[in-house]
Amino acid sequence: MSSQQKINTRNTVLILMIVFAVAMRLVSYKFQFLSNFTPVGAVALFGGAYFNDKWKAYLVPLLTLFLSDIAINYLYTGKLVLWYGGSIYMYLCFALMVFIGTMIKKVNALNVFLASVASVLIHWLIMDLPWLYGTLYPHTIGGYMQSLVAAIPFEKNMVLGDAIYGALLFGGFELAKSKYTILRSNTELAL
Repeated sequence: MSSQQKINTRNTVLILMIVFAVAMRLVSYKFQFLSNFTPVGAVALFGGAYFNDKWKAYLVPLLTLFLSDIAINYLYTGKLVLWYGGSIYMYLCFALMVFIGTMIKKVNALNVFLASVASVLIHWLIMDLPWLYGTLYPHTIGGYMQSLVAAIPFEKNMVLGDAIYGALLFGGFELAKSKYTILRSNTELAL
């Protein structure tokens, strides 16, 4: 098998894993108590860690997030919403999560756990800025603290989602690589 076919096979498997994981976001629509229990943080870290071409590491997770946002927004509003007020902050958070994923040089439970904690903290600190919610919270340090406290249940779900989906994505791909050498990067094959 040529090197290009090997790269295409690896990328196809990575993309399919991401698409299937992101499809699980639709579950939180049906079961509101799962709000924010989604794979998006794990997907961002996973893409950052495994895509050899860093532009793919950013494009694939962010594009699947964007497309799933359209579907979820339609389910909630009955309208096609492509962009909303906080979109830029949300996509910035997930781009930063992909960047954290690119920093994972050795995939193991500790490194994935630390990356997950960092990504949830980024999401929590950025997405709960009080001005993102109009007049819901005062635009002060006190309002920011109120927003952070109110977000704890959602961020708890994000931690759990990152842990479970991260274990499935990273663990699943590592297991697949151990069985199918075609999924290993050229660097891994050289070792």
